[in-house]
Amino acid sequence: MRPSHVLLAVLVAAVWGVNFTVIELGLDHFPPLLFSALRFLAAAVPAVFLVGRPKVAWKWIVAVGLVLGVAKFGLLFVGMDAGMPAGLSSLVLQIQAVFTALFAFAVLGERPAGIRLVGMAVALAGIGVAAVDEGASGPLGAFALVVAAAACWGVSNVLTRRAAPPDALNFMVWVSTVPVLPLLALSLLVEGPSRDLEALRGLDWQGAGTVLYVAWITTVFGFGAWGLLLRRHPASTVAPFSLLVPVFGMSSAALFLGESVTPLRWGAAALLVGGVALASVTPRRRQAATGSAELVRRAGSLARDSRRATSVGATAEESAR
Repeated sequence: MRPSHVLLAVLVAAVWGVNFTVIELGLDHFPPLLFSALRFLAAAVPAVFLVGRPKVAWKWIVAVGLVLGVAKFGLLFVGMDAGMPAGLSSLVLQIQAVFTALFAFAVLGERPAGIRLVGMAVALAGIGVAAVDEGASGPLGAFALVVAAAACWGVSNVLTRRAAPPDALNFMVWVSTVPVLPLLALSLLVEGPSRDLEALRGLDWQGAGTVLYVAWITTVFGFGAWGLLLRRHPASTVAPFSLLVPVFGMSSAALFLGESVTPLRWGAAALLVGGVALASVTPRRRQAATGSAELVRRAGSLARDSRRATSVGATAEESAR
């Protein structure tokens, strides 16, 4: 990767990590489900009018919108509102890599290699250590909600792979249109109209800033830049940068929110990040097979181009005669 792309990958990881601190600040202004609905509303409008028509079938947009937007972010915001610390949330969500591998095996038949199984076991051990640490100082129910959010993220990853969107930004913007009404309905039902109206009437610059950050900076810029990197480089080169997200998440929470990081939590972070790194490794044989398939595809394309050029040349020669 060129240095500018490395810096962009680190910047996206920093944006996504700091996002958890911003969510924590936003929850001081909004009920969690309303906050999540506003996040997607701001991400979708006006961007939906600028990115063009959807480039995948609507069934995938709706499915990912419900699982990622309503379930994953709804559970995450409710869990954080119930007492799950921002820094720990940024760490625990990384277990989505394990859920993704499990669901990909169950749905897509992708059998994880031995090193990935070891990584998944290590990451799960990290979740166990984090649960022990949280159980000693915070509500385990909130912890469970964030783990459930990570599971929903894993499901949405598998759905996204099935959808295979050619443009990540276009896909994410259209996905953002789906959760708005369901989240607003859930907010009215669970949090109540009076609480929602009170939050909207008391909207100030800090509350508006948190909505714009999680919508435009985290969603539109973050996913757009990440999609650009994935189009320019192999996923195995780009994906490891996501392991920096909990580093920035825990650091920003400690710096701006005063969250303490216990030795047990550092241990959980080491296990979880290390396990996710191992679980993200692509076996050499699969890399070689992928590379060979790509070479064959390119060779076939060159052959077709060569035949086409020969045909055009022959036609031109015949015309000249």
